Amino acid sequence: MPVPTNYAGPRANEKKEKPTYSQTPATNQSHSEATVEHILNHKGHDIFSVQPDASLGSAVDELRNRRIGAVLVLDETGELAGILSERDIVRKLSDSSEDTLSQPVETLMTSNVQTASPQETLTSILKRMTEGRFRHMPVVKSGSLHGMITIGDVVNHRLRELEYETVKLKQIIVG
Repeated sequence: MPVPTNYAGPRANEKKEKPTYSQTPATNQSHSEATVEHILNHKGHDIFSVQPDASLGSAVDELRNRRIGAVLVLDETGELAGILSERDIVRKLSDSSEDTLSQPVETLMTSNVQTASPQETLTSILKRMTEGRFRHMPVVKSGSLHGMITIGDVVNHRLRELEYETVKLKQIIVG
C-alpha cells in the first residue's frame, strides 16, 4: 500500500494489503515479560573464570584479553566461589601501596554473589543490579552456571525493544 501523501484513510474500494512484520513474536516480548534467557540465547552462555588462588595479575590479564569487566571465581570443583570485577581491583589498588597484582584473587573477590535464574525478568534484574550497585550477574540453572549477564546486556535489549516500538508507531501513524 503506498504511503498516503495527505494522511487520508483508505477508500472503501481500495484493496487492503496484509501487514508485514519485521520481527517475530518471540522478539516482541514486552520489557516486563523479557527474561534473562532471552539475552543468553542472543549473547551466548560463555563463562570466563579464574580460581581463588590465581594471582590478581593473571585475573587482570584475563579481563584485558577477553575485553570483559568481571570474571567469575570458581573453586577446584567448579562451584561459584565469588566474582572479581574491575571495581574490586580499582578499590584495592587505591587502598594499598603493596604489590597488589601478586595477591590471590580470593583476597579481593566478592564472595556473596547474587545470581539470576534464566526465567527471571529483565525488570527484576535491572532493579537488583541498580539497588546493589553492581554490573555483572552470573546466571544459574538447576544448580549449575548457565552464563553471565551484564547491565549493558539488559540496556541493549531494552534499546532494541524501543527501536522496534518506534518502528511500529511510525507504521501506525503513516498507515
